[in-house]
Amino acid sequence: MFRTLAVIHPLALIVMIFSVTMLAPLGVSWYYGDGAEAIYDEAFAFTFGAGLITWLLTRRHRRELAPRDGFLLVTLVWTVLPAFATIPLLLYLPGLSFTDAYFETVSGITTTGATVLSNLDALPHSINFWRCQLVWLGGMGLIVLAVAILPMLGVGGMQIYKAETPGPMKDTKLTPRIAQTAKGLWLIYFSITAACLIAYRLAGMSWFDAVCHAFTTMGLGGFSTHDASFGEFNSVAIEIVTIVFMLVAGMNFATHFTAWREKSPRAYRADPEAGMFVLVCLGGSLAIALFLLAKGIYPDFWTALRYATFNTVSIATTTGFANTDYNQWPIFAPMLMLLLCCFASSSGSTGGGIKMVRAELLVRQGLREMTRLLHPQAQVPVKLGGAVVPNQIVYAVLAFMSLYGACIIVMTFLLMASGLDAVTAFSAVIATINNTGPGLNEVGPATTYASLTDFQTWVCTVAMLAGRLELFTLFIVLTPAFWRK
Repeated sequence: MFRTLAVIHPLALIVMIFSVTMLAPLGVSWYYGDGAEAIYDEAFAFTFGAGLITWLLTRRHRRELAPRDGFLLVTLVWTVLPAFATIPLLLYLPGLSFTDAYFETVSGITTTGATVLSNLDALPHSINFWRCQLVWLGGMGLIVLAVAILPMLGVGGMQIYKAETPGPMKDTKLTPRIAQTAKGLWLIYFSITAACLIAYRLAGMSWFDAVCHAFTTMGLGGFSTHDASFGEFNSVAIEIVTIVFMLVAGMNFATHFTAWREKSPRAYRADPEAGMFVLVCLGGSLAIALFLLAKGIYPDFWTALRYATFNTVSIATTTGFANTDYNQWPIFAPMLMLLLCCFASSSGSTGGGIKMVRAELLVRQGLREMTRLLHPQAQVPVKLGGAVVPNQIVYAVLAFMSLYGACIIVMTFLLMASGLDAVTAFSAVIATINNTGPGLNEVGPATTYASLTDFQTWVCTVAMLAGRLELFTLFIVLTPAFWRK
């Protein structure tokens, strides 16, 4: 009980910090006069008040967090903040259920980009801005921003950072202090977002669309201000900008940070994931373009390449933008795209999935086992980027993959048992657990998740949270051993 109260105290502070982010859509509402100003006043007052009261009631339980507290705090942050984020949606859209509103905000904060909303073009500017801002904030993780502040208040941040940072290499520090690391990552994130915004504006977007889509591009979240997503713009220039920045956001931000600090591109050559990530995304795009051309879906190679590259890179990086309804393509192409979203993104990026580094380690472990079958006495280390990977990391990756596969199987059968067809159920689980967004059939890029029942929506919501927290962070909190003294 006291452990929980000690975690709730910094959680309350994070809730208060989160409430401040509601002032941005409030400013947008004032600027455009969209009539939604009052909902942000109420949402800010309620969220800040709830955080402040909780912080005051738990201040005598303030203490340094133990390692397991970091897992609990991260889990609570990613489950509680979306609940407060629903307030503007519930106040402006009274017909929206809490289940759908929570799904929408979880989708934003986990950078999934799946939506239950339609008629996006008719929504107030501030509502669309709020949705896109959630993706941007979730992109690098609100918790990373918070750990730059919490150490000043006497709450340690390293445990939280290790629990939140994507990928198996969690002990690598970019700077000696976690606060410096968090600030450095956010500086890079903010700077690239600004560059993306300017590029969108130069390519032809309005300032509002440029801001919103820069947020969701860098967060790899896929929310758009238009029902047709990027089909609304029908611009090759805008699509090229999007592809470039999706690839940038799909790389490890630690690599971007190192390249910036060293003022050299050598960091990208040294990154064991970067080259393979780009190769998989662009190679997959070319393969799908040739397949679509062979099937006669598009009249010429360049048209096929345009649509194949945009949508393949979008899905492979777990962004979820679309410039056409690829659900109408032969099933091989979208299924290959969903396969790529499972592993293409780099660890330390804003993408989802198992991450490229885990996929590479799995391949190397498989090759090692085959070598051992031929040479039982051989000592064959697993290497990545020229360095030997400790066996404990390899075993952790194998355990992660076992849990990942089990989650996909269980959730797919749950959705099938609840009435969904196999393709919709499987693609919905793949799209949500990998934080990708659109799936196939009933949840394809031209539709939304609004047709799902409450039960099905909650299954997908849990999948999004589990995927964003990389499974163990969420499920370890649910084990009895975690709560034993």
